[in-house]
Amino acid sequence: MSNVYIAGMGATAVGEHYQRSLADLASEAARTALMNVPGIAPHHIGALYVGSAYSEELYGQGQLGAYLAGILGLSASIPALRVEAAGASGALALYQAVQAVQHGLPVALVIGVEKVTDHLEDESEAAQAMATDSNEEAMHGVTLTAQWAMLMRRYMYEYGYSADAFAPFPINAHANGTKNPLALYRFPIDASKYRKAAQIASPINMLDCSTLADGAAALLIVNENLARELDGVRIRIAGAAVATDHPALHRRRNPLDLSAARASAHIALGRAHLGVGDVDVWELTDPHGIAATLALEAIGCYETGTAPRHAAEGAITPGGKTPIATAGGYKARGDVGGATGIYQVIEIAQQLRGQAGATQVTNARVGFAQSLGGIGTTAVSHVLIRES
Repeated sequence: MSNVYIAGMGATAVGEHYQRSLADLASEAARTALMNVPGIAPHHIGALYVGSAYSEELYGQGQLGAYLAGILGLSASIPALRVEAAGASGALALYQAVQAVQHGLPVALVIGVEKVTDHLEDESEAAQAMATDSNEEAMHGVTLTAQWAMLMRRYMYEYGYSADAFAPFPINAHANGTKNPLALYRFPIDASKYRKAAQIASPINMLDCSTLADGAAALLIVNENLARELDGVRIRIAGAAVATDHPALHRRRNPLDLSAARASAHIALGRAHLGVGDVDVWELTDPHGIAATLALEAIGCYETGTAPRHAAEGAITPGGKTPIATAGGYKARGDVGGATGIYQVIEIAQQLRGQAGATQVTNARVGFAQSLGGIGTTAVSHVLIRES
């Protein structure tokens, strides 16, 4: 099998793009990714993988792979398909592209895209609730935000925390997001503002709740032969893995244990011949502080019941032991639905290339990106390494 490398990448600003179409956003991201690699043209691309969670439900477009291949002027003979795994759609699309390049495809294009803000909030919530168990949860009105709130309440009961203990997560995200020109929210928050914020789904408040927004991101993936012909720092995708869990929370042995997040992380790190302690910078699914907390503990960065304490001590900041959300995370960069996994990998690659600006993690060489669909129902992990 060939090693797999990131050759080009591009992303749009995350926001409310009322005047732009899904195709327009995807085209901008793909063109930017191709412009970064002068030796590769659209006719060199052998497959297109598109990650989108809501393209049918909210945008009304099926067969998104074929649709975008035509828009981008790719060859009609290549496979072009959409991958869906709720919030992990983009990461799963990248996983599929990595498999294809490992097994002989020279070049693949991966796009994550969402166009959601033309719809009212109840329509968006209903679309997101499709990530839950439709019979046992969604049809009774359960939303993803409500489920994370229930987990946060249980975590506070089990380990004796107040809601304020989760403030360091959005505070860190917003501090980093102020440095990201593509971020949805570029303003800082503090503990006082967090404490006064209105409740969304108690105990989750407005400043601990991400916003679903529009955006597109693209990655150009190549094999080792092509990568060695290109200039610049080589970023290798050294490990990738997917794991799943039951979507219904009440069917899990311990709802606070994101077992799929743990399994996919350890398999991906194992394939990269690395351990948790080797990772310099992290991107996790963090729409709320409780989500980042459970992911950090499931992966093994911290013992159960301790992640909020480590966050309060600065461990999740760019200078800390486990820096996360260095480009703003879900909270400040914005929640781009199924496109998020591609944004995460781009942000990790920028860190490894030393291009992260004010939130650069010193001497970052190994990065880890994990994207969750639903409440950790699908977990997709990628390990990136900067080669010297």
